[in-house]
Amino acid sequence: MHAALQSLGWTEALAASFEPFSQTHTPARVSRVDRGAVDVLAAGADETSTPLRARIRPNDATPAVGDWVALADDTVGLIVDRVLPRRTAIERAVVSGRSESQVLAANIDIVLIAVPAFPEPRPGMVERMIALAWDSGATPVVALTKTDLTPDAAGVAADLMEAAPGVDVVAVNAVDDDGFAALSPYLQNGQTLCLLGRSGAGKSTLVNALLGADVLATQDIRRDGKGRHTTSHRELIPLPGGAVLLDTPGLRGAGLWVSDEGLDRAFADVEELIAQCRFADCQHESEPGCAVLAAIGEGRLPERRLASWRKLQREAQWMASRTDARLRSEQRRAWKMVHKEVRRSGRIRP
Repeated sequence: MHAALQSLGWTEALAASFEPFSQTHTPARVSRVDRGAVDVLAAGADETSTPLRARIRPNDATPAVGDWVALADDTVGLIVDRVLPRRTAIERAVVSGRSESQVLAANIDIVLIAVPAFPEPRPGMVERMIALAWDSGATPVVALTKTDLTPDAAGVAADLMEAAPGVDVVAVNAVDDDGFAALSPYLQNGQTLCLLGRSGAGKSTLVNALLGADVLATQDIRRDGKGRHTTSHRELIPLPGGAVLLDTPGLRGAGLWVSDEGLDRAFADVEELIAQCRFADCQHESEPGCAVLAAIGEGRLPERRLASWRKLQREAQWMASRTDARLRSEQRRAWKMVHKEVRRSGRIRP
């Protein structure tokens, strides 16, 4: 296995799927997507540091950042000939509200969720991103940034741990020389991390620290506590230690596009209590023997956590119903076309 490809996340499974193209194509990883073209990283003399430009065939599906592709070289230049199977994919509902998903990133190992200690974090947004991460097949890790801006960083971290059971919460800051050292265990050679977070969460500062250079511009948060966008596109960035980082623009929202598994893992504490309720159809409102309400009354489960679980469950169910309705509509249109063709053929049959 080529060392440069391995540092980009190349695996034996990818090598097996690429085997039919190995004599005529070049393996590469998509680092940026533009209209009709992509930037890719491939093994070469510059050890993957300089992206190559490749076209996308008209009418072909656009690869996502993080995808592995088979490149062909025609008379015009490089072209994406095939997208290799994805291991993982981070998806969210499209911003337009249509019943479709948008792939934010592909083939991710760790979703690094940047959450600023100041202003006070919104646990609901963290839970939403954790659900997206679990559903993708990747492992979420919460990076608590800007801990130098609050005297109660430990308390903020404890609150986040409560909202993220089973998820590592790592505190970092840009003041200390080793303020980002706690992330080292997640930066192994060949690992791919995707950085998610709202604008102003300190993502650009974090990326610069991991790169060891001020490559990305940083900006202070606005007076109202909201952040400014400093990253305008998704981009895969090789890190000095061998891992690769997928930086993303700040998310103003993250519409759920998850299966039950993603929500179950994000709310594992709630689901464990639900399994202990006396009645299988317990609504966790006033029923006798409700383990969820008992845990809230005893202080073992925050009431906010149950409210967040209900909210995301409703949102996921609504999105699923819209998707089902769209699929039924598409099936009806397809059948109408079939019947129309049958009738047309019947009229002209001798």
